Amino acid sequence: MPSNSAAKRATKKKREPEALSEAAETLSFEAELERMLPPDLPHRADVVAQAARHLELVVEVNRHLNLTRVTEPHEAAVKHVLDSVIPWRLFQGARHIIDAGTGPGFPGIPLALVFPGTRFTLADSTGKKARFVESVVEQLALKNVQVEPRRAEELTRAGSFDLITARAMAPLEKALDLFGPALKRGTRALFYKGPDAEREIEEAARQAKKYGVQLRVAMRYELPEGFGTRTIVEVTRAPR
Repeated sequence: MPSNSAAKRATKKKREPEALSEAAETLSFEAELERMLPPDLPHRADVVAQAARHLELVVEVNRHLNLTRVTEPHEAAVKHVLDSVIPWRLFQGARHIIDAGTGPGFPGIPLALVFPGTRFTLADSTGKKARFVESVVEQLALKNVQVEPRRAEELTRAGSFDLITARAMAPLEKALDLFGPALKRGTRALFYKGPDAEREIEEAARQAKKYGVQLRVAMRYELPEGFGTRTIVEVTRAPR
C-alpha cells in the first residue's frame, strides 16, 4: 500500500498537467483578446487580463454545467468579449446598468471591466448561472457588480436603473412587454440583436406605441472572420 507521501506525490503529478493546461488556456485567451480588442477600448489592459480569467472560468465550469457551446479561445474571445464591448460608446454616461438574462456574464462583466465607475446589476433567474456569475465577480474582485438570481423585469419595476441591456433576449415585441413600465418612465435600453433587427422593430410597433417608446438601430457591426452581424437596437421614451 503506498505511503501518504507517495500518494501526495501521485496526486500532485496528476494535478500538474491540469494546472499547466489551465495556465496555457488563460495565456491563449489573453493572446486572442490582446489581438482582437479595439486599441481605444478604455482600461484595455485590465479588460484583457480579467476577461481572459472570466473565459477560463467559463470553460472550467462548462465541463459540468452547460453554460455555452462556445469555448474555443479565438471564437470565445470574439463572440463573448469582443461582441460585448464593441458598442461601448453607447453605454457612456449610464450610472446603473442591468444586464437582463446575463447567462455566464455577457455582456455585463466585459462592460463592467470597461466602466469600473458604473454600477452593474447582472440578473439571471437560473440559480446555477447566477451562482456561477457571482463566483466570477468575487474572483475578479469586481466592486461595481452585483448579481441577482431573479428575473430582470421584476428588478426594473423599482425604477432604479437608467439602462437595460441584454444579448440573449426575446424578440423586441416581447422585450417591450417585459420592460415597458421601466421604459415608459424613461429608462433606456440597448439590445444586442442579429441582422434582422428591422423586422423585429416593425413587429414591435404596437407595443412601442402602447408604452410610448421609440426604437432605432443605434449601431451595426460585423464580427470578424464571418462570425455574424450584430445590430444594437436602442429603445428610448418617445418625445411628447
